[in-house]
Amino acid sequence: MGLITHVDPAAEGYEEVALPHLRDEPQAAPGLNAAVLRRRSARPTKRAVIYLHCMSDAFVPADLACWYTERGFHFYVADLRTPGAPGRPAPDSRPDAPAEYFAGLDAAVRHVRDADGIETVVLCAHASGALIAALWCHARRGGLPADALILTSPEFGPAGSWLARRVPAGQSGRPGRRPAPLLAGAQRRLRRGLDIGCPVLVMCPSASGDAPGGSAGLLMARVLTGGRAAMRLGAHVTWLKLEGTRPGQALPDGADRKRFFDELGRWLGAYLSGQVRDQLL
Repeated sequence: MGLITHVDPAAEGYEEVALPHLRDEPQAAPGLNAAVLRRRSARPTKRAVIYLHCMSDAFVPADLACWYTERGFHFYVADLRTPGAPGRPAPDSRPDAPAEYFAGLDAAVRHVRDADGIETVVLCAHASGALIAALWCHARRGGLPADALILTSPEFGPAGSWLARRVPAGQSGRPGRRPAPLLAGAQRRLRRGLDIGCPVLVMCPSASGDAPGGSAGLLMARVLTGGRAAMRLGAHVTWLKLEGTRPGQALPDGADRKRFFDELGRWLGAYLSGQVRDQLL
């Protein structure tokens, strides 16, 4: 993967992680470049968060990284935003491009587990990255590459789906625009159903209308109903509808931010090992 060449200016406080080139990845496009950043926890630990940052999504909020490092997680950012190889369109303009992002995630997770000795990996993403992360966990389900998957404000469907219903065009961030070919193709694949092996937490904006299962705040669901296409992510999926969050946001605004972190800690404590749970709650 080489050295970092396109780090986001918001990434201050992270250290660069040099990874092997992707030439050994059979699905990687020639010239694919990516970056992995790391913020270490002050605690000795063998657990980490890998936050997928791709396409046009905003960078990771600083307080989210701090929340994890204070609780004994090293925090990595897999920055897979890339213009593509010379003479080759950017990945988000091609419907077949998820495999290129998958290759970058493969390399990042392999480094975290093998080189850094991490035993517990939590994969996180928001907006477009959440969709790519879900598809990657499904594609790699046989090897259980992540111990938990956390998705915030995911771009799971086009206008008319549960995520976009009753959201005014001016709030969606994409008024009157079609999704990029990559995003549209990934959404079509999602609608056929996934089989993610690890526990999944989906935190969606309250403005998105009715998350699966009704209007309750924290609820379990595996499919979408009410006349819309069924959507299955896996066997253990928690849907959390949060106030104060707009579509595409990584974290809620204002006082609802505290509730986000409270629910995040409660969910991780329920699904991770006892030692991790004791430090989270």
